[in-house]
Amino acid sequence: MTANFTLVLFIVATLHQQCYAWTAQPRTRLASHLAALNPDSESITDTRRDFFAKSSSAVAASLLVSTGGPSSAAADDELIDVYFGCGCFWHVQHEFVEAERTILSRTDDTLTSRAGYAGGKAGALDGKVCYHNAANIADYGKLGHAEVVGMKIPSSKFKEFAIEYCKLFDKDGLRPDQYGDRGSEYRNLVGFPGGKNSEFAKLLVDASVASGDKLDFAVGKGDDKDVPKVSFIMDSKEFPFYVAEQYHQFHDGFKFGEDYPKSYNSLASKYGKREDFGTCPNGLVGIGIGGL
Repeated sequence: MTANFTLVLFIVATLHQQCYAWTAQPRTRLASHLAALNPDSESITDTRRDFFAKSSSAVAASLLVSTGGPSSAAADDELIDVYFGCGCFWHVQHEFVEAERTILSRTDDTLTSRAGYAGGKAGALDGKVCYHNAANIADYGKLGHAEVVGMKIPSSKFKEFAIEYCKLFDKDGLRPDQYGDRGSEYRNLVGFPGGKNSEFAKLLVDASVASGDKLDFAVGKGDDKDVPKVSFIMDSKEFPFYVAEQYHQFHDGFKFGEDYPKSYNSLASKYGKREDFGTCPNGLVGIGIGGL
């Protein structure tokens, strides 16, 4: 047990050391903007130093399993539920489908990326979370959710998927539709088990640094606002993923002319035959195309 305790202390010290190394370089911060956004400064992470100073001990503790030792190699490959939000979910789903193919060699029969909703305090209403609809039933925006893409991936591959997420942002940390789709329904967020207290939080920041250090991170409280260049870290157990309607799955992109192959679009009906995409109303006017 003494050796394990020593290991924990080493991990904590290492995290602190890395934290200070990262923040030693000059970097523009959104501290004042975030403080104005939410006066509860304890809930906002405006620098990586603040983030890891508060959570490194919890991360180290999470690395110990019931046997009193570090996580096993087998645990590294367990499938975990994660989600990523970066504006409209149509384009984002396509990018993560491609990531599943490239990183995990998944085929059309084994893809797990699904468009959906997450991040709202209200959860589901009568078991539903729906896109905007004329009947005004369980509207995802009114429930505080944002558009996201959820998937099941091996925990050992989380950083690689986080890198793909960071690649969605331009050199200034802005998402592709930053000046089009705006508001809390399109905010940036990442959900994984344990949230800020998870080892995945550090991997997410590592991925951001490896991708150009374009983003800042804040601890999501639910119903968060849309803040440019900031992604909210969510605990996927507290703020779970809700799959979107079938007509939103494997959709063409949000930009004019961003059309994907029919073989990609047809995956919606393929998976619709074996998955439950819910019973929400079919869009604003019942067409089920482009949200209508």
